Amino acid sequence: MNRDDALALLRRYVASENLVRHCLATAAVMKQIGAYLGEDAERWEIIGILHDIDYEEVGEDMERHGDVGCKILLEEGVDEEIAQIVRRHNHVRYGPVYERPVEIALQAADSVSGLVIACALVKGGTVSDVSAKTVKKKFKEKSFAAGCDRSRIAAIEPLMDAATLYELAIAGIAGIKEELDLR
Repeated sequence: MNRDDALALLRRYVASENLVRHCLATAAVMKQIGAYLGEDAERWEIIGILHDIDYEEVGEDMERHGDVGCKILLEEGVDEEIAQIVRRHNHVRYGPVYERPVEIALQAADSVSGLVIACALVKGGTVSDVSAKTVKKKFKEKSFAAGCDRSRIAAIEPLMDAATLYELAIAGIAGIKEELDLR
């Protein structure tokens, strides 16, 4: 499966453009983290794209989120390892502690992508105006982008420091800024 195939599959199950953009942003961060760690960056990007494939179906039901996504992916012929990572990314059911780098990265990417985008929106939608220093400052303001789970971002520490994560996240999001309706 390549990026285009994963995006087409996501769009079959997700109608909300905001949710599609969230998945794309998470994927962009995952790709950067994967490359930084010497992993298969394209595979990590696909995991990011597909991680919330079931969200519209399950809504806020965290008892089903991930499990339904795994089932969808397996029925669609997606690799079982990817499907299981999607299942386990539901930190309410399977977290908060993860050991595999890909699972740790997905937790961090899922939340830091929203934090970086919120920082860009404050800067008029211009990602290039966002720095790791900006993200670090906004990370400390609990009321800013309150939906971004800071503990999931901090969980990246076994793999890299926060400043490195912020740089990777900014670079990933900047790389697809047009797809995210950013500048």
